[in-house]
Amino acid sequence: MFQIIGIVVVFVMVFGGFMLAGGHFDIIIRAAPFELMMIGGAAVGAFLLGNSGKTVMKTVGDFGKIIAGPKWKTQDYRDLLSLLFLLTKTMKTKGVIALETHIENPHDSSIFQRYPRIMKDHFAIDFICDTLRMMTMNLEDPHQVEDAMEKQLEKHHHEASTPAHAMQSMADALPALGIVAAVLGIIKTMGAIDSPPAVLGGKIGAALVGTFLGVFLAYGFVGPMASRLKEVYDEEHMFYVIIQNVLVAHLHGNAAQISVEIGRTGVPTKSQPSFMELETALSEIPAEA
Repeated sequence: MFQIIGIVVVFVMVFGGFMLAGGHFDIIIRAAPFELMMIGGAAVGAFLLGNSGKTVMKTVGDFGKIIAGPKWKTQDYRDLLSLLFLLTKTMKTKGVIALETHIENPHDSSIFQRYPRIMKDHFAIDFICDTLRMMTMNLEDPHQVEDAMEKQLEKHHHEASTPAHAMQSMADALPALGIVAAVLGIIKTMGAIDSPPAVLGGKIGAALVGTFLGVFLAYGFVGPMASRLKEVYDEEHMFYVIIQNVLVAHLHGNAAQISVEIGRTGVPTKSQPSFMELETALSEIPAEA
């Protein structure tokens, strides 16, 4: 919602100010299609040239996150903490053998199946199962496990954040591409140097539209969109950090309830369930689970 308001504010303030200052839109309107073709086309081409097909497709797929925001909501964090509570409690009360059936075939597990939204995230499931599997293989040093999990998280976050970096690179390039379009406009103007001053003024004004559009698009739209995407990826990353926090707390010998409470404190504030909300969610888990 705020992103849509931001777009409207940028347009109204920039072009409204131009109009109130006595500016005329005729030159901008005539020049904009050709300048946008040069600047936008070059930016898209450079984007395709500088990124892998996977990054390009992920950028297109994640574009909606700019407005929709992170995919994980308050209920998802409650579900994650409940899932980790069940797994750590099973490991502590029933032992490693009882846990193995769940982590080796999570899609057939009665514990994992309770949380279908989390099941759709392959990294989250693999991250949980791989870590618990290390624990079942007697890797019980909390510091070693935490270090191994940290490396996995860094790798995943780096790969997940590539669209934000790609868009920021495009934003950085747009002002220079605007200058390229402006230079071409000046070249065109110099080819008509014998024209009357009024005609030359129109051509120079049209050339400067290229510089304006390059800077306007870079700092008014593409740059802020890249920042927004980075913010979304950083918040989504916290979902996996909570997994790390809970499992490491479990390795330190804490009870399942304490471990998930440690995890709860790391949930982003706007999505963080209260202590009582988490208590209620845990108490509603059927005894047979």
